[in-house]
Amino acid sequence: MNREGIAQWTTALLASPGRRRPAKPSGPDEGLVEKLDTLVPPAAEPENTVLTDIARAVRWTGPLFALFSVIMLPWTIYVGASLPAREVSPNYDAAWAGFDFLLLAALACTAYFAFRRSRYLSSAAAATATLLVVDAWFDVITTPRSGRLESILLAVAVELPLAAVCMWLSYHAQQLAERRIVLLLRRQRRPGIR
Repeated sequence: MNREGIAQWTTALLASPGRRRPAKPSGPDEGLVEKLDTLVPPAAEPENTVLTDIARAVRWTGPLFALFSVIMLPWTIYVGASLPAREVSPNYDAAWAGFDFLLLAALACTAYFAFRRSRYLSSAAAATATLLVVDAWFDVITTPRSGRLESILLAVAVELPLAAVCMWLSYHAQQLAERRIVLLLRRQRRPGIR
């Protein structure tokens, strides 16, 4: 949605105070997203009555990050079972499995807050991005030379792009929060609009 679309959306919202959200943009993938929206409504947070986030990327984040967190579960079990119990430090396997569990939890939280279009999406996405970058770094650095290429490919193809998506989500959610504040301030200046 471009700036003109956002301006029209905002105008529609201000002109009709009884509506929770104006009509969403349409496209070939909107049918599936609409079904998901009916299953998981936006969070009952005051700012969603002012401006609900309808960005396509945010609406797809919930399902995709839920899938990523489900994928992380067998991966975490595999890492815990396949890594040696002692590398240079004790509990090497438990450390990595524990870290991957934290990453799983962060992905799941980001998915949940994206599904709900919650105000907490910005924080969850920033935390997830941080964990993904740390995971990529330590995967590459701690992998023995024989498996380093695999770790680099995983970092470049999965972890770092996903971290970039998370940073964008965090930035986008923050920008939306600022737009909500502007709308609320405008409402205070206009008597009769609630």
